[in-house]
Amino acid sequence: MKSGARIYVAGHRGLVGSALTRGLAARGFHSVLTRSREQLDLRDPAAALDFFRSEQPEYVFLAAARVGGIRANSTQPAEFIRDNLLIQASVIDAAHRAGTRRLLFFGSNCVYPRDCPQPMREDAIHTGPMEPTSEAYSAAKLAGLAMCAAYNRQHGTEFLAVIPPTLYGPGAHFDAETAHVLPALMRRLHEAKARALQPAMAGAGSGRPEQPRVTVWGTGAPVREFLYVDDLADASLFLAGLAGPLPES
Repeated sequence: MKSGARIYVAGHRGLVGSALTRGLAARGFHSVLTRSREQLDLRDPAAALDFFRSEQPEYVFLAAARVGGIRANSTQPAEFIRDNLLIQASVIDAAHRAGTRRLLFFGSNCVYPRDCPQPMREDAIHTGPMEPTSEAYSAAKLAGLAMCAAYNRQHGTEFLAVIPPTLYGPGAHFDAETAHVLPALMRRLHEAKARALQPAMAGAGSGRPEQPRVTVWGTGAPVREFLYVDDLADASLFLAGLAGPLPES
């Protein structure tokens, strides 16, 4: 694979996108295209098509999305389904029209049913209701999977769908409202420890530290899968044909 291949990473500042750009740089690819949200609004199909026709990317990683944790998904469902449907439709169609050689679309493990058997298998998709708190986001991601399959069937494109589990690693954000489970837990534990180290504000200046308390949502019964984001990047580059076989574990 020539290191001069034109590669567009949509969402390069996010968790997945930043891992992909690191992986591409480490492998010597020097024609990596990136645009910030301010430079290119991927919700605008005309703007996306103009960019694709101008830059002619051969490979596309569609990691741009509106993402967030449980609270954000449950309180902003309209924004989650609207923005993700618009981004996906704009980029996938523009990639087809501009003759992109291969595209990777990143789905989400929330496309599986809420009560999916473990370990999760691809044939379990569409076999039951989704988790209500993230249903809008899940529906958009399911539409992206279907759109890739439809373009492949009708136009002979090579648009691949990747469904990673919950990700962690460099680039994760720790916002109290939108963070995913691992950074959210890390933030809560860090803040609880910080409170415990501070002298008590009450108790006549006893100086005894506050007993730390951490609230964790859920029953603890669900099984969760986690993947280091740079490992996802390695697998994604392999699937795109931009890297050799992955080393044996």
